[in-house]
Amino acid sequence: MSTADRGKQPSLAQLRAFAAVAEHLHFRDAAAAIGMSQPALSGAVSALEVALGVQLLERTTRKVLLSPAGERLAVRARAVLEAVGELMEEAEAARAPFTGVLRLGVIPTVAPYLLPNVLRLVHDRYPDLDLQVHEEQTSSLLEGLGAGRLDLLLLAVPLGVPGVTELPLFDEDFVLVTPEDHWLGGRQDIPREALRELHLLLLDEGHCLRDQALDICREAGRTEGAPVTTTAAGLSTLVQLVAGGLGVTLLPRTAVDVETGRGGRLQTGYFAEPAPARRIALAMRAGAARQGEFVEFAQALREAMAVLPVRVLSTGVPRRGADS
Repeated sequence: MSTADRGKQPSLAQLRAFAAVAEHLHFRDAAAAIGMSQPALSGAVSALEVALGVQLLERTTRKVLLSPAGERLAVRARAVLEAVGELMEEAEAARAPFTGVLRLGVIPTVAPYLLPNVLRLVHDRYPDLDLQVHEEQTSSLLEGLGAGRLDLLLLAVPLGVPGVTELPLFDEDFVLVTPEDHWLGGRQDIPREALRELHLLLLDEGHCLRDQALDICREAGRTEGAPVTTTAAGLSTLVQLVAGGLGVTLLPRTAVDVETGRGGRLQTGYFAEPAPARRIALAMRAGAARQGEFVEFAQALREAMAVLPVRVLSTGVPRRGADS
C-alpha cells in the first residue's frame, strides 16, 4: 500500500459499496442491492481500504466477515450516507418554489391594512411557505435587505436605492381626515391648494408617510412656515388627535376604514383629480436567487389587492434602483 494512495478522500461510491457489503455480508447480494457489478463492488471496497489505510473485511471462500475496524467504520459509513441523503432531500425542497422561510419586511403604515390580504393569500395558495413578518421603518428594512436579514420588502416607492429591484403593486390615493365640523369634511373635490394653510398633523420623523405628506404639501405650494405638528408614532394616535380637534391629517386610502371606523368625531374628504397618491411595491435584492418566485408572488399580490380601494398596476417591468 503506497503512501500516495493512503489518505485519499473516500468517494461516495466506495462508501455505498462497503455499506452494502457490511449489510449483506455477501458480495453478490450487495452488488445486486445497489445495482453495481460484483467486480466493481469488490474494487470499490478494496480502494476504500487503501484510502483509509485499514482492512475492513475478512474474505474467505465461503463468506465475508467484517474486521473489528470494519465494524466500527460501517457505522460511520452509514451515517455519512444518511447525511448525504438528507442533504439531497433538502436541496430538492429548496428547489421547490414557495417552500421554506420567507422573511418579509413591512412598513408600519402598510402592515395593519395589507397584511390580512397577504396572510390569506399565503395560507390559501402557498401553504408550504413559512412567512415571517417584520414591521420596521423603511431605513431599517433596507438595511435588513442589504444584510440578508430580510428577503423581501413591502413598502412605499420609489426608493432609488442601488442594488434594489422594485416590483410595483398598486397606487392608492391620500384622503384628508378632519374633525367632524371642519369646513373640508365630507367634500369630494378638495383642491390640493387647500393644504397650504391647514394645521397638519403628521407622524414622527423616520416614517416615509411623513415625507410623502410633506412632499404633497410642498407641491401644493405650502410654505415652510405653515403649522405642522409632529406628535404621533402611529396612524391610530394621529387620527385620535384629529378627532380631538387638534388639526387634520392625510391617510392612505387603505387605512381610512380601519382608522376612522373606531368611532370619534371625524370626517373624510377626497381630493379632486388627480388626487395625491403613493405607490406600494415589493422590493428585493437585484439578482436575488428567488427572483422568479418573488415576481410570481408580486402578481399574486396584485390579484389579491384588487378588492381594496386602490389602482392595481399591470405586471410591467421590475424597476431597479439607481446604478443597480
